[in-house]
Amino acid sequence: MPAPTVVSPLRAAALLTAAVLAAGCGTGQRPDGGGSVTLPTAGARFDYQIGGGYPPAKGVRVVSRDRADRPASGTYSVCYVNAFQAQPGESSWWRRHHPDLLLHDRRGAPVVDEEWDEVLFDVSTPARRTALADVVGRWIDDCAARGFQAVEPDNLDSFERSRGLLTPAQNAAYARLLAARAHAAGLAVAQKNTAELLPRHADVGFDFAVAEECGEFDECGDYAAAYANRVLVVAYTAADFGRTCRRWGGRLSVVLRDRDVRPAGQRGHVFRTC
Repeated sequence: MPAPTVVSPLRAAALLTAAVLAAGCGTGQRPDGGGSVTLPTAGARFDYQIGGGYPPAKGVRVVSRDRADRPASGTYSVCYVNAFQAQPGESSWWRRHHPDLLLHDRRGAPVVDEEWDEVLFDVSTPARRTALADVVGRWIDDCAARGFQAVEPDNLDSFERSRGLLTPAQNAAYARLLAARAHAAGLAVAQKNTAELLPRHADVGFDFAVAEECGEFDECGDYAAAYANRVLVVAYTAADFGRTCRRWGGRLSVVLRDRDVRPAGQRGHVFRTC
């Protein structure tokens, strides 16, 4: 399904009805008046393929893939963008071209997410947020050009790893710029984790959620209430998956994946849905 064009609500409905029925998605008028975007259907079968794309299993209607990948044909496709931190393989590019947009501590050392070896972006000032949104915005535009219907800006919670140098409000302000860029390109925008920012979701412009392990942390209900059940839930353990399916499998899109989200055929690959 091609990326939707931002048009009037009636025209959008006429153009997208057939695709909506086929790919598990629906049109939604932005409450901020920003036009129509395509939203995932609540409870549609989902696969999280950000570690590498592969043919979706039978019945899968929503797929998230990395921005360097192609959309999954015949599905509602979400474009994964690491929007708040630099991918490990891209850190040197950022240091060469935009060193001032990387977060540094008071001694001048880069602030790193140690678990993933990713340097945090510095969203502490309006000027830096605008500059970052311009760079990342080009990736978002490319997602739309490739045919994705939505974008998933990851690491919204980078303030938690910033050693107190970033605040939730600053991350939300940057996310607002990204959401506006995505909506201008005709893409819906997912809130990725960070339940503490749910009260700001409408102000930022988020349209649905991707929530990792929300069952384990008893947060799925909060996301479900905020997004009318349009929540893509990723579990990484069988125990969490089982609990989440029992409680939310009839309402939310729940998938069990291996923590490295390996493609099908690779050793250690795990994929199950409720």
